[in-house]
Amino acid sequence: MTQQAAGQFELGTDGPKQILVGVDDSTTSLRAAAYAAGLARRQGAGVTVVFVAPVASMGAATPGGAGLVAAQREAVGQIAEGLRRRTEEASRDLGISITFIVAEGDAYTQLRRIADEIRADAVVVGASAQAGHRLIGSLAVRLVRAGRWPVTVVP
Repeated sequence: MTQQAAGQFELGTDGPKQILVGVDDSTTSLRAAAYAAGLARRQGAGVTVVFVAPVASMGAATPGGAGLVAAQREAVGQIAEGLRRRTEEASRDLGISITFIVAEGDAYTQLRRIADEIRADAVVVGASAQAGHRLIGSLAVRLVRAGRWPVTVVP
């Protein structure tokens, strides 16, 4: 093995130092966050928790749709705020660095973008409970296929 130039980044060489975890307030995503926090505590790593809000639906184009979109945004905002509070508590309780990010759009696209931006060397997500994902592929499968980071899927 050749020695890298000083300061050059290499993913996952000494265990994860920056872990990205995707959360959506589902049971499996919260388990994934707990797993990532425990791994970070043991490894001395930082954690970036990412909540990806869905893009407003096409319901806005229908009569009364603006009210629907406003209600969706309010619900998503409440979920994000609750997750932010839990993240801050976990950071304090476990003594680890946790950053919370809210993004909007496609979960795969946003998690991939943020993982690249923060130079994550591990990605943790919860297993999907949606039946349709057996046919079209889950978020976890798409992340694994990207082949950019080790991906842990928590049941």
